[in-house]
Amino acid sequence: MKTIIRFSCGHKTSSASWAERLGGLPCTIRDVDLYALDAELLNGADALLIGMHMDQRFLQANTALLGDYVAAGGIAVVSGHIAHPFLPGLSPVQPLGGGGLADLTIARPQSHPIWDGVALDDLIFRRGVAGFYGHAWHMPPEGATVIHTMGPDARPLDFIYRHGRGEVLMHGGNDLWSFGGDDSTRRLLPQLMSWLVEARS
Repeated sequence: MKTIIRFSCGHKTSSASWAERLGGLPCTIRDVDLYALDAELLNGADALLIGMHMDQRFLQANTALLGDYVAAGGIAVVSGHIAHPFLPGLSPVQPLGGGGLADLTIARPQSHPIWDGVALDDLIFRRGVAGFYGHAWHMPPEGATVIHTMGPDARPLDFIYRHGRGEVLMHGGNDLWSFGGDDSTRRLLPQLMSWLVEARS
């Protein structure tokens, strides 16, 4: 049974509602306050979910701890706009430099099981409005695999890179696990968790 830690910060979070959507995957989701972060907690975690509303100054103060966790074989899934890089390989958020539909259009240069069957239009639009999945970008480190890009300049939105024996998945938008309406984005949560379980098997 894999243990995945989902951090919260300043508000209580419950992942209990995920159970039905995860369909009996061999994993336990632990909802943990970010300020409980320490080496003992990380030693018992197979993967971390670090969302967009976290205290990045606190995370940055723990860069060495988090970097060691990933280097030793852990997986960190990071969502949001990075103002204070807290993992090796992360860089500050960059504005798109535009705001039209062309700038917000998402392309998928590389397939990945997390996004298998997820339609690009469902990422780009929500109720006819573009930009909910992503409207900024981050520079990936050398050797990263870029999954999604934005706009005519192919700005990186989703990418995965290795650090030591572990991996970091960076999504430059709303929490990747928060999507799940009546369209194909509902596949994201179970496929993300399945990938995390399989990656640590």
